[in-house]
Amino acid sequence: MAQPGTRPQSVLFACGLNSIRSPMAMALFRQLFGKRMYTASAGVKPGEPDPFAVAVMHEIGLDISKHRPQTFEQLDDWEGLNFDLIVTLSPEAHHRALELTRTIAADVEYWPTPDPSDIGDTRAQKLDAYREVRDMLMQRIRDRFAGPGRAGD
Repeated sequence: MAQPGTRPQSVLFACGLNSIRSPMAMALFRQLFGKRMYTASAGVKPGEPDPFAVAVMHEIGLDISKHRPQTFEQLDDWEGLNFDLIVTLSPEAHHRALELTRTIAADVEYWPTPDPSDIGDTRAQKLDAYREVRDMLMQRIRDRFAGPGRAGD
């Protein structure tokens, strides 16, 4: 199991619907670490692809347009839940991940992350909210997994 400050071999990012926060985190993680660490994403309930998430990730050169939201159960059926670390981004995902640790040997870290779909009335306000979440996730991923002096290893 991964301990805080260490690099796990595999990371699962999880949120409520696997349509905004967790796919953004997965894409950012892959951009930073490529194939050095395996990553996936899942949600508690099935969601739909989110066009605002696609748009703000496209702004930084990442394409998540082909991402299809999946639940923990679907991920388990398709490839298993063999992760060293589950990073949860919403309360419901955190509770679900903690339930999973009864049967799988994974550590769980909770990174409370706002749902940008509930913020703003105009397109510009919504995009700004999504950008804030994207940038917050990028910083958090860098801080947790790259850390000082480890960015190039």
